[in-house]
Amino acid sequence: MDNVALIGMASIVMAGLTIAIGSIGPAVGEARALAQALSALAQQPDEANTITRTLFVGMALVESTAIYCFVITLILIFANPFWDYVKAQAGG
Repeated sequence: MDNVALIGMASIVMAGLTIAIGSIGPAVGEARALAQALSALAQQPDEANTITRTLFVGMALVESTAIYCFVITLILIFANPFWDYVKAQAGG
């Protein structure tokens, strides 16, 4: 197996692992945040606007981690910085 195929295979495997593992954490975090917000709403229904607003801001911050993992995955697949180096070393 040549270096170009090895870099391609490693990039695809790492892209898959990045998006798989990088989406588990935010999903668990969002589920916990939602469960706590529903519990808080059940205990204090008068504070629904404040709790909901804070929940949405928190969800956006938690979701940004999954978005960063998605961006890294796209870079590994479509704009891999190692491709040019490996092609130059291989003479192609």
